[in-house]
Amino acid sequence: MTDPVEEARREIVRVGTSLFARGYVHASAGNISARVGDFHLITPTDAALGFLDPGRLALVDAEGEQLAGDRASKTLTLHRRINAADPTARFIVHTHSTHLVGLTLAGVWRPDDVLPPITPYYVMKVGHVPLVPYHRPGDPRVADLVTARIAERAARGAPIRAVLLDRLGPVVWGPDAASALAVLEELEETARLWLLTERRPASLPQSELDELRAVFGARW
Repeated sequence: MTDPVEEARREIVRVGTSLFARGYVHASAGNISARVGDFHLITPTDAALGFLDPGRLALVDAEGEQLAGDRASKTLTLHRRINAADPTARFIVHTHSTHLVGLTLAGVWRPDDVLPPITPYYVMKVGHVPLVPYHRPGDPRVADLVTARIAERAARGAPIRAVLLDRLGPVVWGPDAASALAVLEELEETARLWLLTERRPASLPQSELDELRAVFGARW
């Protein structure tokens, strides 16, 4: 029988390697976590995501106490709070993706939606993404801000899958690695498109957004 923790270790390493190879992460920026039952696996502080050692990933219990591995990432609190706020958030990825960090420097569309709905796949695969004001890396206050936004959007009937940290990049989540990566990739690509077109494209009209909700269950 496969050990779920060991399987999660391998998945985190696979995702980190893929992100590094495709230029989504660099140096020791970013972190990845997976929730496995009552346990959390997270990349160590200052780890290079492209060169992770599965045996050195930090294993943390339900109370946040580290059980094994190197010292957990300084964003552990944020990851655990997202897990608690959204039960579907079992795999979380934070990167410093170039175009999304660049978007925060150039100016987002608006604070509650960092990008306009300019493509149907952005609407279907990503949905609303709020901006979280700048705080230093690892600041525990960020967890309060992120979980508040999760609660706000859930109350509106349009749960979010991601937030964008000002000057630091996206935090995305999903029930598994594939889901989280799909959000990250579509989010980064849409930021690239919007910046390349000098932030001029108009949003899809309301009638088209309504159709995407009706046909595909889009969260918009």
